[in-house]
Amino acid sequence: MIALENHLPVLQVVVPMLMAPLVVLLRPRGLAWAAAAASSLMSLVIAIQLVAGVLSGTDYSYALGGWEAPYGIELQVDDFSALVLLLVTAASSIALLAGKASLDQAIEQHRQPLFFSAWLLVLAGLAGILVSADAFNIFVFMEISSLASYVIVAGGTDRRALPAVFKYLIMGTIGATFYLIGIGLVYMMTGTLNLADMELRIHEVADQRPILVAAGFITVGLALKAAVFPLHVWLPNAYTYAPHAVSVFLAACATKVSLYVLLRFDFVVFQQNLLGHELQFAAFLMPLAVLAILVGSAVAIYEYNLKRLLAYSSVAQIGYILLGASLVSIGGLTASLLHMFNHALAKGALFLAVMGLAMRFAQLDLRNLGGAARHMPWTAAAMAVAGLSLIGIPGTAGFISKWYLVDAALDKGIPGLALVAVIVAGSLMAVVYIWRIVEALWFAEETENTPQGVREAPAAMLALIWLAALANIYFGLVTELPRELATVSAESLLGHLP
Repeated sequence: MIALENHLPVLQVVVPMLMAPLVVLLRPRGLAWAAAAASSLMSLVIAIQLVAGVLSGTDYSYALGGWEAPYGIELQVDDFSALVLLLVTAASSIALLAGKASLDQAIEQHRQPLFFSAWLLVLAGLAGILVSADAFNIFVFMEISSLASYVIVAGGTDRRALPAVFKYLIMGTIGATFYLIGIGLVYMMTGTLNLADMELRIHEVADQRPILVAAGFITVGLALKAAVFPLHVWLPNAYTYAPHAVSVFLAACATKVSLYVLLRFDFVVFQQNLLGHELQFAAFLMPLAVLAILVGSAVAIYEYNLKRLLAYSSVAQIGYILLGASLVSIGGLTASLLHMFNHALAKGALFLAVMGLAMRFAQLDLRNLGGAARHMPWTAAAMAVAGLSLIGIPGTAGFISKWYLVDAALDKGIPGLALVAVIVAGSLMAVVYIWRIVEALWFAEETENTPQGVREAPAAMLALIWLAALANIYFGLVTELPRELATVSAESLLGHLP
């Protein structure tokens, strides 16, 4: 058992990656989905084991082929990567389990093995980014997950997904290229790709211009991948026109993985070694975070397409995450990492409820959803619960991270009051756009576009929708797990500062 535990970091990647080509061969109906779901659940179990291990103080470091770092490829899992691994594997598992009926509608039977193979490659790529301690291998896994993401976003029957994927591909390719250029410059100056070794060596050349240029390329490239405002233009259409189960998966975790890499580089590699980088990091990100919160929320208020509304809400929520990080303090970074977790809970539950609505309503325009709650009360109620968490109502998970964020902003004195005002304004705007959803579902009159004989979402899907919705309540009341992981991760990241 001990020997197996030592291999958990590599198994986190190997399990879905080895299953992906096998799934292509599974032609009988439903078998490809079952294999993909089983592989995703196995990855979730591994992630839970890793979380339990890091909480108990286990140091997970794995040298591939027995070649020790910095000469060999090293895999590492700490509190930060374990927290995001839990999000990725849980989002994949619940999206696959809840989305079977929806995916059967959206994906032709003969294409399902290829679709689920690509899904597992996305999962393997995202997990690989999180366990890799090597800058170039992060790029390799980033490309695996990105290329497979383009396939699953465009995998449905909605042809509008094709131009959305093209924009996603262009922006993603630019982001990955910028990141690779930055890594090449760092390697040219330090001679290493291992992040820990890079941290030790970079201080010798920190004042050299290639390192400063590398910091810019890496930060901008990862900001593109993470849909940081105003580099978010690929995100709304990708979430809107993707198959609904894909929206659940990607909205809950995809941008968080890119933010994970961005924070790793900026706090571990660059901020310790580049003079004034801490101030530059805050000065660069804080205005963008404020604009993301205000502009993303404002656009969401005027959107009628339900998925697009939630996509612009995600732009705003990424702003909250960046705002906490830009404070460069234990409290701010803890709030940032907590909001990664809590936003994944809320947005995953919201998109699950959207998937339930889409089973009965072909058009997800708020003007065509009048009276949906009278026919689908449990689905609509779950959406309302998740919406309360997104707003940050006390008793929900979203309240905890926003409370931490307000507390961290107040520690900055008078300037912090302006940030608190932005946080409150963003939350009030979230009240408006969530109320528009509730009003359409519960209080609007039915229209001629309302389908006849509308009934609740399938029972299995509804059970998982409520599991996700109740998780927002549970982690709003029992906060120890995400709070401890976020706090230890924040202390670890800030421990690298001089």
